[in-house]
Amino acid sequence: MRYSAIVLAAGSGKRMQSDVKKQYMEILGRPLIYYALHAFQESRVEEIVLVVSPGDEDYVRNDIVERYGISKVSAIIPGGKERYDSVYEGLKAVHGEYVLIHDGARAFLHNDIIERCLTDVVEHRASVVGMPSKDTIKIVDGDGMVVDTPNRALVWNVQTPQCFETELIRQAHAALRENPDATITDDAMVIERLTDVPVHLIEGDYENVKVTTPDDLRTAESILRSRGF
Repeated sequence: MRYSAIVLAAGSGKRMQSDVKKQYMEILGRPLIYYALHAFQESRVEEIVLVVSPGDEDYVRNDIVERYGISKVSAIIPGGKERYDSVYEGLKAVHGEYVLIHDGARAFLHNDIIERCLTDVVEHRASVVGMPSKDTIKIVDGDGMVVDTPNRALVWNVQTPQCFETELIRQAHAALRENPDATITDDAMVIERLTDVPVHLIEGDYENVKVTTPDDLRTAESILRSRGF
């Protein structure tokens, strides 16, 4: 079996309040996107398709992929307007039977998570990394009034990678493009809404968070130092 990874790095990172795009900001001397790429480079994944903002392809190829020896990158392609557009472009470029779709801003991916994905997706066809919620969750209406409190034992915070049989997620994304749905916010929802295949949750890591704000950069440095970077 062959495994591919799509790493998404086409966002603008507006909440980072920086002129440098979030994915290229340096942490411990390396761009943020390096850490996710390094994790896949050291894993059993055979190819990495990197999706970047249009116009960034040469910079990423020369200053990140080649500079740091990320030899598994098979394609660097421009993303689309929305996240699901970028995923669709990435799916057209992968060759593996299974694909792991990962947010490049989640710099704390490690091989244990990847291995759980590779094993689980073969059994379930659609698997998503996440962790049980530590907080009580409230469902509110349009006026901010609480209408429900779900059982916390059944609530998970979803992370990436999100892992799929390639042809399954490719067909689901093709169907989504025919009938766009702005309420779909991740690839698991594409499977949930457009197929009858159930999505299985895999335990990730509470440190597997997305770097989004300036405060996250300090946390990122601490976590990465603890891992020997």
